[in-house]
Amino acid sequence: MKHLVFHFDFISPYAWLAFERLPQALEGLSVSVDYRPVLLAGLLQHWGSKGPAEIEPKRQWTFRHVHWLAAQQGTPLDVPAVHPFNPLPLLRLALACGPNRRVVEAIFRHTWLGGADAVDPARVAVLTAALAPQRDPNGADVKAELRQTTEAAAAAGLFGVPTVECEGRLFWGLDGLPTLRDALAGGAWFQGPGWHDAALPRPGVVRR
Repeated sequence: MKHLVFHFDFISPYAWLAFERLPQALEGLSVSVDYRPVLLAGLLQHWGSKGPAEIEPKRQWTFRHVHWLAAQQGTPLDVPAVHPFNPLPLLRLALACGPNRRVVEAIFRHTWLGGADAVDPARVAVLTAALAPQRDPNGADVKAELRQTTEAAAAAGLFGVPTVECEGRLFWGLDGLPTLRDALAGGAWFQGPGWHDAALPRPGVVRR
């Protein structure tokens, strides 16, 4: 059995779509999955990047694209009333509960179904009561754990979400799931030097 780590932030519609598609992508394979919340904003800051919603034409494309993708794969998706939003309350809640698939699904559905404000305090309070976390989501230990998981993810080379980690390889995005499946199934390309060689540095112009 191979072990996978599914890194996500509830702010990402692609993470929601990938979460829903993951069981299909892994069907018939012997794997276990660890669901790990990370703060996308922390990853972006680490790499000096902006999120798609911070660049207006890219924001427009992103939401058109994810609505089309959702319709194609049969996953319901309603953009929250406020987006981007601060996902910290939801990420900390997931950690406080122990982020198994049931917990993560409940918080994703809270975020991406219905079109309400995902971090409205009253709604988050209702969700918290329903999930009954074992730890205080606002406790210092939970806050520190989220910082640590985000820092560790950046150190491992994660630059965005969703990212699935498997045996030291990182598979980014919803469209990375078929690549992940091929790797897990022993695809021929992964048996040779392709993965390593494709990423070797090459000379090029450096933008200053």
